[in-house]
Amino acid sequence: MLPVFSLSPFSSSLYTDVKSSVLTPWKSNSVKTQCWYSLSLSLSSFSLCIVCYSYLVYSATGRSSLRRGGCVFSSTMVLIACNLSGSRHYNSCIGKICVAVMWWFAAVVFQSLEISGASIMNSVNSHWRPATATWYGSPEGDGSDGGACGYGSLVDVKPFRARVGAVSPILFKAGEGCGACYKVKCLDKSICSRRAVTVIITDECPGGYCSGGNTHFDLSGAAFGRMAVAGDHNQLRNRGVLNIVYRRTPCKYPGRNIAFHVNEGSTNYWLSLLVEFEGGDGDVGSMHIREAKSTEWLEMSHVWGANWVIVRGPLRGPFSVKLTTLSTKRTLSARDVIPGNWAVKATYTSRLNFSP
Repeated sequence: MLPVFSLSPFSSSLYTDVKSSVLTPWKSNSVKTQCWYSLSLSLSSFSLCIVCYSYLVYSATGRSSLRRGGCVFSSTMVLIACNLSGSRHYNSCIGKICVAVMWWFAAVVFQSLEISGASIMNSVNSHWRPATATWYGSPEGDGSDGGACGYGSLVDVKPFRARVGAVSPILFKAGEGCGACYKVKCLDKSICSRRAVTVIITDECPGGYCSGGNTHFDLSGAAFGRMAVAGDHNQLRNRGVLNIVYRRTPCKYPGRNIAFHVNEGSTNYWLSLLVEFEGGDGDVGSMHIREAKSTEWLEMSHVWGANWVIVRGPLRGPFSVKLTTLSTKRTLSARDVIPGNWAVKATYTSRLNFSP
């Protein structure tokens, strides 16, 4: 009975090649040593890269740090691969496999850092940071009417109601921080609850505690009081200024999608929009508009607060709107969300929103 590998000239030749190049040399101690050397070097290098990656995740404080760390991480993998390729151990079977794995891993990590940078940034943003907080308005009030973000009467109704806050310029970001959501909690265990309060940025606080580059929250009376243990709301408000910790948190508007309010004074040559109920990051980094029967996205300019404008024309609707968030650069496009017969002071709701 013929052996399996003798069924054809090709299979017989393949078996002979594999036997001569892999199985027979493997009996040699020198080849075994080369293979184990390559494997141990790869595992050691992999461990080093894991340490670097952990440092990146827990120490990055911004997108630039993330990209620098990603480049260092991927470059390390490339250098390891080059080192193996140039050594005499590359001739071994496992050596070649290790090099291929290193190149593949470097490419995957570098690409994933670009695509999934938002996830790592979210882990960085999950760290609590120190700040101070005060309150304004009536003790159980919802906060200021309107505010520097331009939300107007929205701050008086749910989901904004009693959850609004003004922040110092370092978080307001000249209006681009409008709509961002934060969790805040105070630190005095004798009076502060362990529960964090979620607030939405709707205003800017100038001067006082908010000046000098300080990170400060000026909260509505109701939001401030909610940081206290039950029954001590007034006592906490009597403290005046509190040391707190804060962190970014995804904005959640159950049952609501992103809406665009056409601001007063808008025309076919000057169209101004206010962004409302943006979930997820909550902030807007850039905004584009596309006219009817067009494939060109026209960039809008940030005016103030959460308001954006485009000056050109005549503009012809219906309009599609594309948002890009400031924090993580996520993009969403709402097709034909503003109709051709749009009206000033009208609000048009899309069918989309960012997931938290």
